[in-house]
Amino acid sequence: MKILVLYYTQTGQLRQILESILSGISDSVDIDYTVIEPVTPFPFPWTALQFFDAMPETVEHIPVPVKPLSPAITNNKYDLIIFGYQPWFLNPSQPTTGFLNTADAKIFKDTPVITVVGCRNMWLHAQEKVKGYLTSVNARLVGNIVLTDTNPNLVSLLTVIRWSFKGQKHASGMLPAAGVQDADISGAKRFGNTIYKHWKTDNLIDLQRDLLAQGAVQLKPGLVVLEQRGIKNFRFWAKFIREKGGPGDPNRAGRVMLFKNLLLVAIFILSPISSFTALIKQLVKRNSLLKDVEYFKQLEYEKGRL
Repeated sequence: MKILVLYYTQTGQLRQILESILSGISDSVDIDYTVIEPVTPFPFPWTALQFFDAMPETVEHIPVPVKPLSPAITNNKYDLIIFGYQPWFLNPSQPTTGFLNTADAKIFKDTPVITVVGCRNMWLHAQEKVKGYLTSVNARLVGNIVLTDTNPNLVSLLTVIRWSFKGQKHASGMLPAAGVQDADISGAKRFGNTIYKHWKTDNLIDLQRDLLAQGAVQLKPGLVVLEQRGIKNFRFWAKFIREKGGPGDPNRAGRVMLFKNLLLVAIFILSPISSFTALIKQLVKRNSLLKDVEYFKQLEYEKGRL
């Protein structure tokens, strides 16, 4: 079995997740790891202005140039591609979108693909966009695995801020380590055995069912509500900021920082109110939200669903 692992990561955490997933079968398969590389690397750690200035182009899916894949990869034929990415601002990261808009994306054509997401907590809209790109190149999406930070929302927000702006992942003070928990990364090994078993028996059509039974996707209805609200706001601010210029344009810096300040107010001050109203919506529209949850756990793609 020949597997291509194609991914973009700033911190290295996603590479750890991918290696863990395949660790139990690495002696039985042939694996090529390939990193998506932007022509101009994004900074890490970020400054606040750099980070929030990346939002408009991320939300509007304006691709950044990425380096082409090597001929050794594009001329190969793989039995499976594992595609790892992180969401930025409820959308695929800019390097992910950049790659999916290149001619190299044809490597997915007619090939089984498993998406692997490593993130803080919100991934639904990003995955819908990735589904759309994969559909456009006739890929066969056969699985999705999502690993998130399972700490409480505000705790995970504080730790990811510390990590993103200071480069500090490890625990400090009263805050735990940032990112997906080590135990969850280590436990992802179980998914590789399931993937290999389904490939050996030529039964990838039922793979997602068994991955879900192993906890590959954990999703609460409240996340659907929060993403529905969040993406509308991000689209408004993306357009508003881009009216003042492109990435790094000093003319838009004021609007970028206004967006940052309002977002932090919304998260830290209005979050309890937002969570309460989301709970009310869950109670009122419980049946439709449960249908949404089931949809997002699966692999079908309905354009405009979120």
